[in-house]
Amino acid sequence: MYVYFSLGTNLGNKEQNLRFAVQYIEERIGKVISLSAFYATAPWGFSSDNAFLNAAVCIETTLSPLEVLFESQSIEREMGRIHKSVNGVYSDRVIDVDLLLYDDLILDTPTLKLPHPLMQERAFVMEPLAEIAPDVMHPVLNKTMQELYRTLVSQK
Repeated sequence: MYVYFSLGTNLGNKEQNLRFAVQYIEERIGKVISLSAFYATAPWGFSSDNAFLNAAVCIETTLSPLEVLFESQSIEREMGRIHKSVNGVYSDRVIDVDLLLYDDLILDTPTLKLPHPLMQERAFVMEPLAEIAPDVMHPVLNKTMQELYRTLVSQK
């Protein structure tokens, strides 16, 4: 199975944070197939003096979607992420590992929603994702990641 993650950080050594997250993901979730460039972006959904560094990564895994979620949340905690965003309240973070896509699976449970419900609204997610997966189809919207990113950029 191919899994796509969005990675973000705006505290500490940002490049090192992303590299460590990718290393831990590969050790615990699966083989890295592709990694985007790192993108400097402004905070989204809250104010902060700290810019973000974002990336996308594709992993090949044999883990189930819930196992992938559990491992990614464990990596966040171990890297120092204390609070997850709740009810649209965001804050600075050492690392954010968001599960975006798990192959073409559509899942809507209290624990996990796939594809990630807000991914197509966030340029900081879509730009690196479109870089590594331009032709991957969004299983609900039936558009490629490149099409979704272009639509998002054209709306600004």
